Amino acid sequence: MTLGSGGSGVVVPRNFRLLEELERGEKGIGDGTVSYGMDDGDDIYMRSWTGTIIGPHNSVHGGRIYQLKLFCDKDYPEKPPSVRFHSRINMTCVNPETGVVEPKKFGLLSSWQREYMMEDILTQLKKEMAAPHNRKLVQPPEGTYF
Repeated sequence: MTLGSGGSGVVVPRNFRLLEELERGEKGIGDGTVSYGMDDGDDIYMRSWTGTIIGPHNSVHGGRIYQLKLFCDKDYPEKPPSVRFHSRINMTCVNPETGVVEPKKFGLLSSWQREYMMEDILTQLKKEMAAPHNRKLVQPPEGTYF
């Protein structure tokens, strides 16, 4: 994210960016079916986050609550966070053994841009759940975890 006009923008420092994301994530995003927050409020580096997605209606995910872990290393937001489902899920972009969202199979991570936020990852994953290739896949029992 840059501030300023014209071609000369100022790069917002990592911690300011993460503080903004924390504020946005805790309010709930859009219709409230996606949210996220820090795992440890004492982590001054703001690395470990938990995301929640309520599965979209008109899919096998409808009404299910999915928990994810996002890890923002020191090079975030220049590089994307690592994203892993804690709740078991069957999706084409998720490793079935580990729950890791595989960047090569999830466009937002493979074409990451500094302007993207964790909110974008979660809302895009929710859209993926409703996509034709994912919305009817047989799912593990609700309440099971990686």
